[in-house]
Amino acid sequence: MTKRMGKPPAGGSEIALLLYPGAQLAAVHGLTDLFAVSDRLAMARIGTDRPQDGAPFLRVSHWQPAAEGTGMICVFDTSPGQPHHPVIIVLPPSLGETPPPEMTRRLAGWLKAQHKAGAILGSICAGAFLLAETGLLDGRTATTHWNLTEALQARFPAVKVDGDKLIIDDGDVITAGGLMAWTDLGLKLVDRLLGPTVMIETARFLLVDPSGREQRFYSSFSPKLHHGDAAILKVQHWLQAEGGRDVTLAAMAARAGLEPRTFLRRFVKATGLRPTEYCQTLRIGKARERLEFGNQTIEQIAWEVGYEDPGAFRKVFWKVMGLTPGEYRRRFSVRAVC
Repeated sequence: MTKRMGKPPAGGSEIALLLYPGAQLAAVHGLTDLFAVSDRLAMARIGTDRPQDGAPFLRVSHWQPAAEGTGMICVFDTSPGQPHHPVIIVLPPSLGETPPPEMTRRLAGWLKAQHKAGAILGSICAGAFLLAETGLLDGRTATTHWNLTEALQARFPAVKVDGDKLIIDDGDVITAGGLMAWTDLGLKLVDRLLGPTVMIETARFLLVDPSGREQRFYSSFSPKLHHGDAAILKVQHWLQAEGGRDVTLAAMAARAGLEPRTFLRRFVKATGLRPTEYCQTLRIGKARERLEFGNQTIEQIAWEVGYEDPGAFRKVFWKVMGLTPGEYRRRFSVRAVC
């Protein structure tokens, strides 16, 4: 349940940001500023009813692993001197490699203890690897950067990874997608702690879209090519060259040198998609390029990527992307911003 703005606890609601090695500092400082803006806007609406002795509504602290052992130390605090009781702990994204197992295991105990004490845990991008190490995502649906979904799923098979979603709020754990999804998570937390009015005002002040985005709007199709099935890989290369146009199951099976039923079973096992879904995704990828960089009509684009019926093309585009072709062009056309 979302908590609406009322009188905050003494010292304000503490949001702890975890500075693990490799954490993206732009996200850490950006979230710190976003919460400061929200606090100022909340103050303007409420007046002088501060939590205690002028403390902020939203208190932000930065934490990093201690030099030795498994402890954590606070290295920044917007309201120093008060006892620490984080209501939310955020695991920021990383610009480098995914956090190695030795690091995630070291921090998992502290995160589980904070969660047991009542803290909500939130991750962004590669921060999901830290969160998954706690075991709290087992059996749950979670998201991460669309380019990390396979790695997260392989390393933590008990997690249900959905790379299309930008935010998945499961109450006591919240996961966000790619690098800049920290803005979406930040606004989600403002909404939870201070209510929708302050959240909308914060988004308006920062010129950030408060809702309506999905990660699949931005992701590109990255087919699995390292599965070790040479016959299926041969078909994948052929489909890439053909753009997935006018290809039947029989033609793909013949190209692979397999019976159709055997081909279908091995194709799904190797790629994770049925042949029809795979070809649709390839064709929509070609359409996206034309929508972004060309000036053809949607009907012309539909025909060029293999759809004789523009209506069918629009339905498939919506199914794959979550936007109509026209909406996609308005958001992402290079010509529209030149």
